Amino acid sequence: MTIAQKEIEKFETSDCNQDKVFYQALEEAIYSIAPLLESDERYTRYAILERLVVPDRIIKFKVVWLDDNQNIMVNTGYRVQFNNALGPYKGGLRFHPSVNEGILKFLGFEQILKNSLTGLPIGGGKGGSDFDPKGKSDFEIMKFCSAFMTELHKYIGPRMDVPAGDIGVGAREIGYLFGEYKKITSSYEGVLTGKPYMFGGSFMRPEATGYGLIYFTQTMLEMENQESLEGKICIVSGAGNVALHAIEKLLQIGAIPVSCSDSKGTIHDPRGVNLELLKELKEEKRVSLEEYINTHKEAKYIPVSEYPEGGHAVWDIPCYAAFPCATQNELTEIDAQNLISNGCVSVSEGANMPSTPEAIEAFLSHKICFAPAKAANAGGVAVSEFEMSQNAGMTKWSFEKVDEKLKDVMQQICKRVSLTAKDYGVEGNYVDGANIAGFKRVADAMIAEGV
Repeated sequence: MTIAQKEIEKFETSDCNQDKVFYQALEEAIYSIAPLLESDERYTRYAILERLVVPDRIIKFKVVWLDDNQNIMVNTGYRVQFNNALGPYKGGLRFHPSVNEGILKFLGFEQILKNSLTGLPIGGGKGGSDFDPKGKSDFEIMKFCSAFMTELHKYIGPRMDVPAGDIGVGAREIGYLFGEYKKITSSYEGVLTGKPYMFGGSFMRPEATGYGLIYFTQTMLEMENQESLEGKICIVSGAGNVALHAIEKLLQIGAIPVSCSDSKGTIHDPRGVNLELLKELKEEKRVSLEEYINTHKEAKYIPVSEYPEGGHAVWDIPCYAAFPCATQNELTEIDAQNLISNGCVSVSEGANMPSTPEAIEAFLSHKICFAPAKAANAGGVAVSEFEMSQNAGMTKWSFEKVDEKLKDVMQQICKRVSLTAKDYGVEGNYVDGANIAGFKRVADAMIAEGV
């Protein structure tokens, strides 16, 4: 039995098995780093894996707030502080009904390796609440954020834990959270990232993950001797911040993004999607993508109900490159086979773990250029760290400087992952390369710090 199989068997009998998506992420990482574990006995001797997969602490708290009708509402808040070997805990806050401890453990574990890959001094964490901002007034969201921060502020700080935004937590929510933190502590410090620019935020934070995804993909295609994205048909899933800014950058470099999707259906516009209209529908009006075809008759809207179970319409559109930017496990084996059959050359993950293990296996076996999320979507946390640096020095960087530094970080991540894969005998496998490179930096720090 290999080291990887022994470790998997160990965790199969532990509580990890109760957290499906966390276990999925854990299994992928363990199989990837097996060559490292077998080549260097220090990692086993210092029980690095056993220590890494258990969070330093999980904080769970009650959030009580009043809605606009003065009804008392109760939600649950969390902060998973996973590992700070490389720097302060760093990871977003997610406000969504699906939030639970298992989801946050999965996201926090991925964040450790993702943050490690950036080469920046940040550890890994994640947090949030089962609160749903949809349908709430600004005042209700403000009151919830105030109540949430009343508890969270006890556990965070610029040198301790620096949360950011995630699903359901944008500049508005971060502003409310930061305002409450200042009231409670009487301190103006960089305790949150993703803040509005006028009080400590960084240029390019909204664009960072989407832009970084394209920068990584451009570098990967170049390193794998493939044609560039310019003039190529690209498909994107999702219609949130990451998807819209990935589409924006694709348009800027001359690619042709022809799709986006939401929970109700998919838009396919063969001429290239209208970004301005998409932003109006999803960021201003916050309505279904179905309204897109009211003004673009040549486009097609495909409701989720019209596509066979197990597959998704967005991945059945012929393309050169695909960018899953919606949610975890959105791209199935059926979807992967459709992409392969339709001649797709590159798949880059903008969301966290959007491809199922079966889909990833299909991509790798068919030599598709596959960029895993922990490497390809690290642009967001990279610019968050830039914001921390600006806050610490009480400075402001220009849009151009942040963009240049983001592009450099994403290129360096891609090269580091590619070279690591080559060094460990899995050349071209960016999944294994990312897991090994990310794990090695954290593990070496943990060994150096002792137990």
